[in-house]
Amino acid sequence: MVGYYRSLTTGPAEDKKYCALTQFEPTAARRAFPCWDEPSLKATFAISLVSRTDTVNLSNMPAYSEEPCDPSEQFDHLFQLPAPEEDDDGDDAGFAWKITRFQTTPRMSTYLAAYANGEFQHLESAFCSPLSGRTVPIRIYTTPKNLPHAGFALELTARVLPLYERIFDIEYPLPKLDTLVVDDFDVLAMENWGLITGRASGYLLADPSMLRLRKEIVALQSHEVAHMWFGNITTMSWWTYLYLNEGFATLVGEVIISDKIYPEWQLDAEFVNEHVNRAFALDSGLSTHPVEVVCRDANKINQIFDGLSYSKAASVLRMLSSFVGEDKFLKGVSLYLKKRLYGNSTTGDLWKGVEEATGNKVSEIMEEWISKPGFPVVKVQETDGGLILSQNRFLLVGTDSEETTWTIPLHILSVDATGNVTTDHEVVLREHEQFIALKTTQPFKINAGTTGYYRVLYSPERLKAIGAEAAKGTSAFSVADRVGLIHDAIALAKADLMKVGDALALVYTLRAEKEYHVWAAIASNLESLLSIWWENQRIVELLNAFRRALFSPIVARLGYQSDAGESSNDSLMRTCAITQALDAGDNEVANELKGRFAHFLATSDEAQIPSELVTAIYTAAVRYGGRPEYDAVKALCDRPKNPAYQVAAMQSLCAAEDLELAKDTFGFILSGARDQDIMYFIGGLAQNIKTRRPAARFFLDNFDEMHERFKDGFSMAHLLQVSLSVLSAEDDRDNLVTFFKDKDTSKFELPLSQVLDSIEGNSACVERSTENLLAWLEDWSQ
Repeated sequence: MVGYYRSLTTGPAEDKKYCALTQFEPTAARRAFPCWDEPSLKATFAISLVSRTDTVNLSNMPAYSEEPCDPSEQFDHLFQLPAPEEDDDGDDAGFAWKITRFQTTPRMSTYLAAYANGEFQHLESAFCSPLSGRTVPIRIYTTPKNLPHAGFALELTARVLPLYERIFDIEYPLPKLDTLVVDDFDVLAMENWGLITGRASGYLLADPSMLRLRKEIVALQSHEVAHMWFGNITTMSWWTYLYLNEGFATLVGEVIISDKIYPEWQLDAEFVNEHVNRAFALDSGLSTHPVEVVCRDANKINQIFDGLSYSKAASVLRMLSSFVGEDKFLKGVSLYLKKRLYGNSTTGDLWKGVEEATGNKVSEIMEEWISKPGFPVVKVQETDGGLILSQNRFLLVGTDSEETTWTIPLHILSVDATGNVTTDHEVVLREHEQFIALKTTQPFKINAGTTGYYRVLYSPERLKAIGAEAAKGTSAFSVADRVGLIHDAIALAKADLMKVGDALALVYTLRAEKEYHVWAAIASNLESLLSIWWENQRIVELLNAFRRALFSPIVARLGYQSDAGESSNDSLMRTCAITQALDAGDNEVANELKGRFAHFLATSDEAQIPSELVTAIYTAAVRYGGRPEYDAVKALCDRPKNPAYQVAAMQSLCAAEDLELAKDTFGFILSGARDQDIMYFIGGLAQNIKTRRPAARFFLDNFDEMHERFKDGFSMAHLLQVSLSVLSAEDDRDNLVTFFKDKDTSKFELPLSQVLDSIEGNSACVERSTENLLAWLEDWSQ
């Protein structure tokens, strides 16, 4: 799925039809046409496509002419055309051909060139530029079967484009913006200038009640539209500065712009869950890399499209925005873009723009966050009159031989005797250790809003006091604060910097929490502990009992059906609670969901399967059912109602605890699954503790085939991580080192190192913390 490739547009029971499209980022344009395939060597592109007349041609720019042609006369010296066919009367049916010529693009990098051909249909809208008054057409192209579900993505595109223009005071320069949605795509989407391309499951919304999918579509398309400014009109000078594209698209697209449309989603707190924590996880090992990373060959370039270039970069930029103020930050970013319009940029250009807007020498603070690997943990020691704060690099295992220090904007939240909350944005930790004057008799928290890219370690007594404040219905701590507290506590326990029992005590203190994002943080962290201790049966039993104690009461309160006018918070929390209670073995929840699927099988009536619960219901049917239920979900996978339901079915097939059924899933991976869907299957099987080791063995047994299929795209790195990073036994790491010793790992050296770090960290947790975890859980269960 790289270069110019074809995509199957029909299901398994239909006659095969294909479309063709490009995916050039980062270095695949050279596979389609001769070029200097580097981001700083920009050019204009005048593209023409020859195709059959009954198909649609698309490219970055609008077509200025389309006319019949006879390619046998004009292009025989370039390629061999299909032999003519005869119709039923014996006449030459042949093909009717046309040539479509597109307007010349502005100067742009080769990786942004794009074109496609297929039997596409489209929906159309437009937006009016708030800067010029120009009306710009917007279209979503896809196959006829998918077209009814593309409206939401189209509507969203029309809403976000004017916001980008207003905020950055730069007009979208092209005469149109199309989005092409296809069934086979290596990544979720690609920001080709004027022709965004993406995967059907990421863009199509069949049911407006699917709130999680709506949120994913908003994040995805707003991210891609952000690239029209960050990457397309102003492009990094080399892949070393990839974060200037991806970090900004993540922060601006998924948080700043999207929050202006959906403020009720509390996207800043979601960012802590989805991006800050994702970055921390990758950045906690010695195999991490700086945000700004030197890349000298194509194999290395592909590997840095990871959570550090996206999520860490966005987290560090968010920290800068919080430090100088969002309005000044965005003004500085606007200045940065304007000075490099249609050109290329480096980190220094960004600092100059923000410094001009703020008057602050931000490069002195921010340079090390971009150029150094890892991140700090700030230790808080209380003393007379204030705090002694010290910093060290956070590592799950190993030691920091360089004794790295960072210049850390602290953002200290404090509550006075009258209950007033203040946040000090001026305090900066510049040394390894520093005294801060602060009243400690009232509640306080370092890293207000979890805006800083660092963890905070408190004493057990202070953490308990902070937990008590966080648990209040009128807490001084924001949702993002509470989310950050949970993530910090569990991560610090994994690193043996605090007891895991103290971290779980904090979680239990928050059991009356009403905010979804806090519960999402609790859910993901408990899942991570279960994933580390998955081979300790007693700990698994106790952790699942703990999860049921937390989530089952929420299910009882919210039920299984949404109410008219229900808040997005309650809707998301219901799905989270039901999923967690089911996974933790709540029999009442399992029976309810199984009964709903049984009713569907008996009657074909889907009324009892709400769209938001389809994955949970399918999962309950497969996990607790037998061959009939498995086959029924497999049939739904082969003939899905829509792409979202197909993803739900694929994930649910992996929940089978009967190894005979799991064998069918393993077999389907190689015989029938689309390339883009293999990760759903292998990842799902690896998450199921009954099939985790078989999944790892399957991946390694079929490694050569997998490598051949995915070596040129981004999927290989993801497959490595989802199938192997969940292992936690002492000898797992050694076995993998031996396995890959004689393999060519040049295309996945970095993700492999990250997998080995993850396994080493899991194993270290088991060795260091099993006794404390078991003791706390046993005591809690009494």
